Amino acid sequence: MPILQESIHKLEVAGGLRFVKLGLALLVLVVVTCLYNFRSFKNFSTQEAMDSAQLARNVSQGKGYTTLFVRPFSMYLLRKHNEGRFASLDETQRGDLSQIKGQHPDIANPPVYPVLLAGLLKVCRFEYVTSPGKPFWNEGGHFWRYPADFAISAFNQVLFFGVIALVFLLGRRLFDSSVAWVTAGLLFGTELFWRFSVSGLSTMFLLFLFTGLIWCLFLLDETVREGQGLVRLLVLAAVAGLLVGIGGLTRYSFAFAIIPVIIFLLLFGGSQRLILVAVTGVLFACILMPWVARNVRASGTPFGTAGYAFYENTGLFPGHSLERSLEPDFQRSPLVPFTQKLLGGARQILTDDLPKLTGNWLGAFFLVGLLVGLTHPGAARLRYFILICFAIFILVQAGGRTQLSEDSPVVNSENLLVLLAPLSLLFGVSFFFLLLNQIFLPFRELRYVILGLFCTIGCLPMVFTFLPPRSIPISYPPYSPTHIQTWSGWLKENETSMSDVPWAAAWYGQRQSVWLTQTLQPEFFNINDYQKQISILYLTRVTTDRRFASQWIIGSEQTWGTFILDCIVRNQVPAFFPLRKTQPGWLPDQMMLADWERWRKSEATATSPDSSTEGDTRLR
Repeated sequence: MPILQESIHKLEVAGGLRFVKLGLALLVLVVVTCLYNFRSFKNFSTQEAMDSAQLARNVSQGKGYTTLFVRPFSMYLLRKHNEGRFASLDETQRGDLSQIKGQHPDIANPPVYPVLLAGLLKVCRFEYVTSPGKPFWNEGGHFWRYPADFAISAFNQVLFFGVIALVFLLGRRLFDSSVAWVTAGLLFGTELFWRFSVSGLSTMFLLFLFTGLIWCLFLLDETVREGQGLVRLLVLAAVAGLLVGIGGLTRYSFAFAIIPVIIFLLLFGGSQRLILVAVTGVLFACILMPWVARNVRASGTPFGTAGYAFYENTGLFPGHSLERSLEPDFQRSPLVPFTQKLLGGARQILTDDLPKLTGNWLGAFFLVGLLVGLTHPGAARLRYFILICFAIFILVQAGGRTQLSEDSPVVNSENLLVLLAPLSLLFGVSFFFLLLNQIFLPFRELRYVILGLFCTIGCLPMVFTFLPPRSIPISYPPYSPTHIQTWSGWLKENETSMSDVPWAAAWYGQRQSVWLTQTLQPEFFNINDYQKQISILYLTRVTTDRRFASQWIIGSEQTWGTFILDCIVRNQVPAFFPLRKTQPGWLPDQMMLADWERWRKSEATATSPDSSTEGDTRLR
């Protein structure tokens, strides 16, 4: 009994209750995480996630920073650059100018996130081909989850928990423990962040870096106000430049965050502001410039295909037409289309995206709270920094908006404003407490009831994910890992396919795949006849679900739309097309054409689409 009494005493008096609360918090974290993954996890559904993952796998397998997802526009940039480099050589000595016959260098993605994932994939040692018999990854003998997708999602969820911890500690420093705990709980219960965590995108890692940058600026401002040593200021300024540089190599658009950082240092850097700006700028440049030099050496452009994002989704290059173009026309001036894109994008962000910033209605507290003064000088100055970031990020996001944002309006790599959501939620919660403290309550317990309702309403979208019906963990249509692995298995490692979802073919199929060219003639034949033979053509609903009149009918007689209509309606492949063999069972959801009946060589091992079932989806 003395042991029991001593234990009770420790719980009640000696601080043991703190460990009980911590244990309960960890239990809730584990239970909610497992439930969410069981109910809502899906294999990757965005181009950017699969592109980063296949890059990471190539790095982990010692293939360098090369890609299996080949953009025709990337081929154009490489060929144009190599033609200048080898202009003095004759035609027979120039070789593969577009670098498609071997390992195609990636000039579309910054390196940090793929390299980070490469370490994860190297440690986990996945079998990338799905197979029956593994109960967690398969259900009822059929594919259900892709292990590598799940591991990347789990890694991002760990980063998400790190962001919550950083915001909690910052909230306790800026305000008090009540604001910090409520903010942490609301972050944990915001379904938007969970969707980003399982998306496979670099957003969670970038959010972790950005929260670390906020901490760095807070400590720097505190150091200036307290008049501490110059060495500490220089170290913090260097760390700020380092974090922005790493973020810029995670997502190129994040490099513009150096602008609000420099403005913050100029405003609140004290008498050493110019030195701090110089240190931050130098570290930022030192991180960024080696990769820029690599891109210039490889393609003649500082940021590869990403540097032309302002052209995309304009009147000059609508949709994905620029990246699918083998010979893009840059003769026309982009000034008017770009101005229209910038103004239209900014209007959409201000009217649609900004009100939904935090994933729920609680972001309104932050917007209204801008009218209220803050007693803590560090909080007031960080709020100025956030507002400057809003202005810069809105312009950058509007100008760099591409078709990726149309394909996935919220969960995409171009969403910069989501990086400001946790801090906006923190300041919004502080404003809520300010209002709550001014309300007369007849008894103290009513305060906890109001707080409970506030948190419950804020977490309602997350609550609904646990209610029926249960979602199927397959992003089909259009992504079907087993079907992609089926036809990819018919290709040798050095053979090439063409698809409207080449990123999925690269990630799930582990075979080189060229993005469906903008035109059938001459671009498809320029690749197939003169650069590298296309062995399989694979099309999904990404193509077949396009608008009939505006995207299929209007155009030349030999567009892809006319070709697909011939194949589906007339049930025959046009005589001029080199890929004429097809296996029954792919249509109408998918279309597969091959140069010869490749499936015959592996009938004993390959799964026909007629006998392959994924959840409740079956090819007819």
